[in-house]
Amino acid sequence: MSRLQTFRDSYLWYSFRRDKVAIASLVVLVLLVLMAVFAPLIAPYNPYDPEMIDIMNSEIPPAWEDGGTTAFLLGTDSQGRDMLSTMIYGMRISILIGIGAVALQAVLGVLIGLFAGYHGGRLDAFFMRAADVQLSFSYLMVAIFLSAILQAVVGVARFGEIAIPFLILVIGFSQWPQYARTVRASVLAERRKEYVEAARVAGFPSHRIILGQIFPNTLSPILVLSTIQVANAVMSEAALSFLGLGMPIDRPSLGSLINSGFEFIFSGAWWITVLPGVLLVILVLSINLLGDFLRDVFNPKLYKG
Repeated sequence: MSRLQTFRDSYLWYSFRRDKVAIASLVVLVLLVLMAVFAPLIAPYNPYDPEMIDIMNSEIPPAWEDGGTTAFLLGTDSQGRDMLSTMIYGMRISILIGIGAVALQAVLGVLIGLFAGYHGGRLDAFFMRAADVQLSFSYLMVAIFLSAILQAVVGVARFGEIAIPFLILVIGFSQWPQYARTVRASVLAERRKEYVEAARVAGFPSHRIILGQIFPNTLSPILVLSTIQVANAVMSEAALSFLGLGMPIDRPSLGSLINSGFEFIFSGAWWITVLPGVLLVILVLSINLLGDFLRDVFNPKLYKG
């Protein structure tokens, strides 16, 4: 039986076909990701190209408003950039930071959770206490502290060039305990099962047992957690950028777009803030709904028939 046929016969595919919310969420998420990936081909303008930006076009309302034009379907921002193009490129950066941050925290958290849960003792106690300490600090406080130091060292202009890896590192390092605790709990349940005991009797080294035997059986909670954490990472990036600690205005993410238009919302240029905010909500909501679906599928205790 092929892997494709195995997937079609699985409970995951059976449940997905009957869940209209999950189908709609996946369709919306795929469309948004494709828009972000192919932004240079889809966006009407390049918001990073100064030759395509005219300050005289600033604060043009959307096409359906009085004074709007079909040349700028969703209007323009205070710098004269096309809002549709800027939002597509901004979503691209937000998704990149979200995926990068989750990849970092997953690598750290999964490895720590696997080895701490399997070996136990002082190693487990050390990492779990480190996780408690990490969770006691707000990532916003850490980001403010690190951002101030980094901008003082490299300068504000240079900080914009390294803002993406900075946000990935800050968000990634601040959220690894979520993975570590989840994986550790799974390892504690798996390490006393017969297949693990059989691997020990066979003389397999501990790292082979952990990575080759136990790790595959922890993938379900990792997958569920990852969908939730991507949404959290995107929201974290938006929050940091809104506070002026993230992406610069010349390379905007959805968060910095919302921030840049916030001062104009009461002057009538509501679209500069509202439209990126709506796109951010749709992106995060679609990811969260998929995460809820996966949680229900992989947790048989929640299944009600």
